[in-house]
Amino acid sequence: MSLRIEHRIGKMAMQLALLEEDEFEAEDFSLARLEKLGYQYCRGKVGSMDAHKVVAAIETAAKKEQIIDGSFYREAHALYHAIIEAMQGVTRGQVQLGTVLRTVGLNFAIVRGCPYDSEREGEWIAVALYGTIGAPVRGLEHETLGLGINHI
Repeated sequence: MSLRIEHRIGKMAMQLALLEEDEFEAEDFSLARLEKLGYQYCRGKVGSMDAHKVVAAIETAAKKEQIIDGSFYREAHALYHAIIEAMQGVTRGQVQLGTVLRTVGLNFAIVRGCPYDSEREGEWIAVALYGTIGAPVRGLEHETLGLGINHI
């Protein structure tokens, strides 16, 4: 039972998060490929000095776009862990923003699917974050990136 190279949900989520709106249509990245693989996905943006607002925005998008069914604890729980893992990448291990005078402006992407040869391995969910982090003064931020993957 191995990971199918062409089905890597983390890579797909990162590609979606890295694209800006004006690049999205021009890129070779194919949404049709995601759909052909049976993957569900969505994209969005969030900016805040509060980590809980980042988490809430991603959870809301996942529920609104029906990537997860919020009435099933295991789905919401898997998403939560993927978000926190991605946030740890963005914040370099300490998921703190406003309390240490940092703010983020992030693109996010969520991808859900079956990346393994065996369907018995079940579905997985990936959350990718890309954007900026820094002092709450425009121009004093730098790029940041995070990826979280969890089984459902």
